[in-house]
Amino acid sequence: MKFGTSGLRGLATDLVGKTAGLYSTAFGQYILEAGYSKPGDEILIGRDFRSSSQEIALNCASALSTIGFRVLDCGTVPTPALALYGQKRGCASLMITGSHIPGDRNGIKFYRTDGEIDKTDETHITRIANQLIESDYFFEASDVESDDHEEKCKAMFRARNFGIVSNVALSGLKIGIYQHSTVARDLLVDVLRGHGAEVVELGRSSVFIPVDTEAVSNETIAHLKRWALEHQLHAIVSADGDGDRPLVADENGIPLRGDLLGLLAAKFLDANVVVTPVTSNSGIEGTGSFDVVRTKVGSPFVIAGMLAAVASDNDRVMGFEANGGLLLATDFVSDNKLIEALPTRDSFLPILIALVLVARMREPLSVVASRVELPFAAADRLENFPVTQSNQLMSFLRASAGNLSQFLSPIGQVISCSDVDGVRVELDNRRVVHLRPSGNAPEMRCYVEAGNRREAEELLQAGLNRIMSWRNPT
Repeated sequence: MKFGTSGLRGLATDLVGKTAGLYSTAFGQYILEAGYSKPGDEILIGRDFRSSSQEIALNCASALSTIGFRVLDCGTVPTPALALYGQKRGCASLMITGSHIPGDRNGIKFYRTDGEIDKTDETHITRIANQLIESDYFFEASDVESDDHEEKCKAMFRARNFGIVSNVALSGLKIGIYQHSTVARDLLVDVLRGHGAEVVELGRSSVFIPVDTEAVSNETIAHLKRWALEHQLHAIVSADGDGDRPLVADENGIPLRGDLLGLLAAKFLDANVVVTPVTSNSGIEGTGSFDVVRTKVGSPFVIAGMLAAVASDNDRVMGFEANGGLLLATDFVSDNKLIEALPTRDSFLPILIALVLVARMREPLSVVASRVELPFAAADRLENFPVTQSNQLMSFLRASAGNLSQFLSPIGQVISCSDVDGVRVELDNRRVVHLRPSGNAPEMRCYVEAGNRREAEELLQAGLNRIMSWRNPT
């Protein structure tokens, strides 16, 4: 098992049973040792709809009960809903989810009583897990009496989203919700209908479907385009498996990039500081009156950047990732409504803001999006790319300027390079290629920017081809 950009990840078959017990025990012991919790305290467990998630949740509950925690079962809820409920109750929580990665994989996201764990916490949890292994850790799953808090958790999150804008803010809009297998699907229906939208429910699935909002598949885009035309929709919205990454498509079924959704939110909320990873569009710095802080990829790094900004006496501090997940480090006030801080990825707020802008501006979402002048950007991934090969590729590219120039010579001339997270290269004609291994799965990701959509799509394919040439050398 491995901690990635957000939480522990691995094959579901490796996580079920003893491993789930091991890491949840290590987490529980750590928060007791560090003083975040004490014996007898409540701890929350939520999960997504993967076939393995319920068993893993039961394994975690059994282990945590054994070391003295009182487990509250929050059922199948979005990660931001679980985080909010834990924040309000002042207790730690675990979310059983593999987020957007395939269904044969799964993971655990951990939250202290004061919010999402950071990289230092991950080190301590791993240390305790290793100590347990060395001491011949024994785990035997057993039934645990846990209180059912699913509806209370959902009700609190529903109330938060009803309080962000007026209850008729989306009146006149016809919105499709691609439900697939996201735990956000029913709450999205409740929230959008509650704000006055006409809702069309689409594509509900009893089988887990991995939806990556940062690299939307051609199959998904084809569905979105067909539904948009068939139902004459103003927009289609969805989320990834655990509901912390938004997917918003315009009236033509074309998905908006997550960093564009984040930028629309920053302007809507009148943020003072925006924290975002290096994979977000390079044009963000010139689009608003806010300061921009760049980080490595992953919510722990964004949260650390936000906390540093708050510590420097900034107010109205928020963050977002290229996947669209929005984080609030401070309270915000919009339309005389208080939006309380929620420093974990949330898909609902950026979805609501994008739709409210359509309703207020009385313009199609594609037009609303086009008014934000950013370089054209695109991103995709190569799945099942062995971690050893991705590490070898990164080492080769970082070894010398000559290696980098040689590798990218079929695409263009290297002007400058940075390696904050992966390798990000500026090419001639102000084009950008950013290559990085996924922190969550055996995948290589490619992000590009260019002067127009066609150039961006061509550059993206060229970047993916160069990665493929490394995996399959001729």
